[in-house]
Amino acid sequence: MVTSRAGGRDAANVGLTDSRTRAQAVLDAMTLEEKAAQMAQVDKGSITPDEVAAHGVGSVLSGGGGNPTPNTPADWASMVRSYLEGARRSRLGIPLLYGTDAVHGHSNVIGATIFPHNIGLGAAGDPGLVERVYRATAIETAATGARWDFAPTVAVSLDPRWGRTYESFGDDPDLVSELGHAAVRGLIGGRMDAQDSVLACVKHFVGDGGTAWGTVSNVAWTDWWNGWGTQWRIDQGDLETDADTLRTVHLPPYGAGLDAGALSVMVSYSSWNGEKLHGHRELVTDVLKGELGFEGFVVSDWMGIDQLDPDPYRCVVLAVNAGLDMVMVPFEYRRFISNVVAAVDSGDVSLERVDDAVLRILTVKHAMGLFDDVGEGEDLLASVGGADHRALGREAAAASAVLLEHDGDTLPIADGTVLVAGAGADDIGYAERRLDDRVAGRDGAHHRGNHDPRGHQGQPARCRRRLRRRRCLRRWDGGAFGHRRHRRAAVCRGHG
Repeated sequence: MVTSRAGGRDAANVGLTDSRTRAQAVLDAMTLEEKAAQMAQVDKGSITPDEVAAHGVGSVLSGGGGNPTPNTPADWASMVRSYLEGARRSRLGIPLLYGTDAVHGHSNVIGATIFPHNIGLGAAGDPGLVERVYRATAIETAATGARWDFAPTVAVSLDPRWGRTYESFGDDPDLVSELGHAAVRGLIGGRMDAQDSVLACVKHFVGDGGTAWGTVSNVAWTDWWNGWGTQWRIDQGDLETDADTLRTVHLPPYGAGLDAGALSVMVSYSSWNGEKLHGHRELVTDVLKGELGFEGFVVSDWMGIDQLDPDPYRCVVLAVNAGLDMVMVPFEYRRFISNVVAAVDSGDVSLERVDDAVLRILTVKHAMGLFDDVGEGEDLLASVGGADHRALGREAAAASAVLLEHDGDTLPIADGTVLVAGAGADDIGYAERRLDDRVAGRDGAHHRGNHDPRGHQGQPARCRRRLRRRRCLRRWDGGAFGHRRHRRAAVCRGHG
């Protein structure tokens, strides 16, 4: 049996017992339709603040490209505030939880501080640094009114061909657990009900970093499969392994995240031995909520339940019965609400399961202080892209640089000058591989933020970099990425 050190879960300094009691009082006053709406998370481009008020929707998110125009921190705060105010106008005034992918800084916001992705932080191997990076990220995210960050990714990445390897801290379960724990602590801060605290979301449950090449299922009935899915070979594939490996390699980082106080978990698109995680009751309900004692709520990934069956109604039944509490719809929210109501009326989903899901959501909202007026973070706006955070970003970038020892003829080059050339030689978009503007790692000419067109420390961006031998504290031993003992090393003159 997998157990977890529950004693460490009071990191937010807010007990859930009182929050659950208060949430129950709200739940008792709700209609079935309002309960179903609380279980829906809708992309901001598919719902207006007035519609949030009319339906009492539980959550809104900014998906890829879900930015205001103009894209400034102040306009972000104004956009989010409009949805929060809409929720207050609903019949019961249940507060809205606004979510976003601030996975290496609040990177959708022009002017926010951009930090290295998790793979770089894993290479640095410094839990204290990770906590500081995620604390800064939380402050900048909360400044715009978004109190839910879909981070950290705690995948144990075993195949570098996986396109999302850069979101992982590495291939060592112990390292991923340690740094994931630090990231959650950073997002929460001192108290979960503080204005600058952000709800952490450990993801993607579970085993997304261990899927096998060539195991991606055909889900051609989904709207976006024919555009992207036919090109995938490993992302959203199948973890082909036994239960012992799942529990010893891929599950421990989730226990660590929960110990640090995480109260939301996002389910993976992938499968375990052929069964999609979005419909996997054993792992979501029996293991996560049962054995690990998870008291928060489970959310789907973007349209994740749509892959379970061609019939949208059947998708809702399978996902909710598996233990999902909130569904990132993200478009057809009216259909989702109707399907939840119909499933309860028909007996395909029990009212008790819906009540459990909504109670979990409301409990977390109470624990975060959303029912109390803790403010919307706008007095934090000056921190977005501030000097202290940018200095931290430069520190993290330097710490994440890894130099492997050139021993003899390891590399087919001699000491001397190396020319850096190609489309990515001076492209901040590729360098950041940032999750914004719809596409990760697209041509970065339009990006602003920390980028200095002269290069780091004022050096010419297209410089001739001098290769210098430096001894790494630990040789590469065939693992994928993120060894604990790799430390920062200068790789060229004037660059961190």
